[in-house]
Amino acid sequence: MTLGPRITYFRVEQLNLLGVALGLAALAGINLYLTVFVTGLAVNQHWIALAPQYQSLEVLGHPWIIGVAGVLYFLEFFADKIPWVDSAWDAVHTIIRPIGGALLGIQVLGHSSPTFDVIVLLLAGGTSLVAHTAKASTRLVANTSPEPFSNIGLSLVEDAAVFGGLALIHYNPVAALCVFGAALLALLYFAPKILRAMKAKIWLVFKKLNGPADAGLPGTLPIALPSNLQDVFSQQNVLSETIAWAVPCLSGKGRRVPANFFGALVATNEEPRRVVFVARKGGRGIAKTIELENCLVAREPKFLSENLVIFPEAGKGPKYLFVFPRSSGAMVEEAVEYLRVRLAVPPPSAAALPLPESEQDAEPVLQG
Repeated sequence: MTLGPRITYFRVEQLNLLGVALGLAALAGINLYLTVFVTGLAVNQHWIALAPQYQSLEVLGHPWIIGVAGVLYFLEFFADKIPWVDSAWDAVHTIIRPIGGALLGIQVLGHSSPTFDVIVLLLAGGTSLVAHTAKASTRLVANTSPEPFSNIGLSLVEDAAVFGGLALIHYNPVAALCVFGAALLALLYFAPKILRAMKAKIWLVFKKLNGPADAGLPGTLPIALPSNLQDVFSQQNVLSETIAWAVPCLSGKGRRVPANFFGALVATNEEPRRVVFVARKGGRGIAKTIELENCLVAREPKFLSENLVIFPEAGKGPKYLFVFPRSSGAMVEEAVEYLRVRLAVPPPSAAALPLPESEQDAEPVLQG
């Protein structure tokens, strides 16, 4: 008669353990040293009373552990608020945070079954890695703006999230498990976009460090598509138009244009009032035709990139952004000038179009 309540109690206890283990691992992926420092200080100062099943966490209250974690958090507190220094710090901690999160998860379990230990070790390490990746990619995006206020704000929000997460773990581990689980699923859903954004920013940083700004000479617009994009353009080019130029770039913001894809912006000789962006998404080709009628084209220099912007002349309508390395400033300027010249020429009217040969040979009809 007492077997049912015991099984229920055991399941709730396991959920609590899992909530504490994965919760600490997720917070370690955001800020490992602050998580260890606050938890250890709370244990050492008896701000919290550890339940019997969490006695293994008592080791975090050792003065040496608190001291080391405090010093490292002091360093991270300042490094985390300086543009690009925070990204370098995150790069160093790509291995440290997941390992620390996994060790925290195992420490929560104490003396558990080997099978459960391995499961929690994998889950905790993966949770820390996902949280760390989300943080690092967010910082890379924030670092594209030279002002430091976004970095300071993000750092303070992350620290507040660690304090709030630790409080939630203490008062309701099951609720913490649900919250962290939902956040993890959301991060996994957006993981492809996050990874593309990270890849794009790293590529722009690499290009900036390995090439001077505004390098290149006028008249150097390439006319050949990269080999992996030729079939994508061919499938879209049903009228067999000839390429005026095709410049490799990254897609930015734009209607029905996925961001942070490596592709090419193509202009054709036959249709000077439109451009086509072609790229690949996995094994599938992407081709987006952008009409330039009633639009303006501009070059927008940024800290890491040179942007080609297409926006409506009247202020209403879709805006498109294409991103180039900082060293491609001359090429971007030439492409912008090319499009401006084409847009300045009025399109041919119906009256100016040549008549078909059958109508040219026909006799004029006299009236009156």
